[in-house]
Amino acid sequence: MEMEITLPDEVPVMTLPQATLFPQALMPLHIFEPRYRAMLRDVLAGDRLFAVVGLDERRAEAGDFEPPHRVASVGIVRACQRNPDGTSNLLLQGLCRAEVVAIARDEPYRRIQIRALASEAGATAEANEALRKELSRLIGVKLRLAGKGEGEMAAFLKTVDDPEAFVDIAAASLCDDADLRQRLLETLDVHRRLALLGGVFRREIEALRLRRKLQGELPDDRIEQN
Repeated sequence: MEMEITLPDEVPVMTLPQATLFPQALMPLHIFEPRYRAMLRDVLAGDRLFAVVGLDERRAEAGDFEPPHRVASVGIVRACQRNPDGTSNLLLQGLCRAEVVAIARDEPYRRIQIRALASEAGATAEANEALRKELSRLIGVKLRLAGKGEGEMAAFLKTVDDPEAFVDIAAASLCDDADLRQRLLETLDVHRRLALLGGVFRREIEALRLRRKLQGELPDDRIEQN
């Protein structure tokens, strides 16, 4: 599914803290830095492709300049609006996981050499479908316990039948932990990816249920009175 597009060997890239672009998922971006304005001009004049990669915080603390994680995603600009002040708002859709092979250059903006990464099922279609259905159930439970209702995203996910697309969109939309998102991005085994996210949601549900039990009838701003 991820490999339906032929990628170039080298693409422009944005290296961003706490950022994870997943295949199939949409990422809104506000482009304001001069280097990224120049990048966007070139991208829109070409194939509209560029990558987003998370910043490796540990290597950054050691003094490396904007060190990228090993795995990124390449996306395509689906919509772009240029603002009067020269900034731009755009919507990037993830297309494919890619290994960051090397940094080709940093000026006037960073470009990286990449190798496309394909996912593997890791289990039978029936086993992955069972995990997809269970993950869908867990999402509904988690959102209800959090007092958010199922919402538009949960409703949309019910229309996504492909287990790989399902887990990637769910991770992009409902996972707040940046380290976990990066781990999910780097997990090429779809069965393992589904199981990993499902396990995390189960623990979050247990924590929400415990909080509700301890809180009793008190509202959130008075929980310390219990």
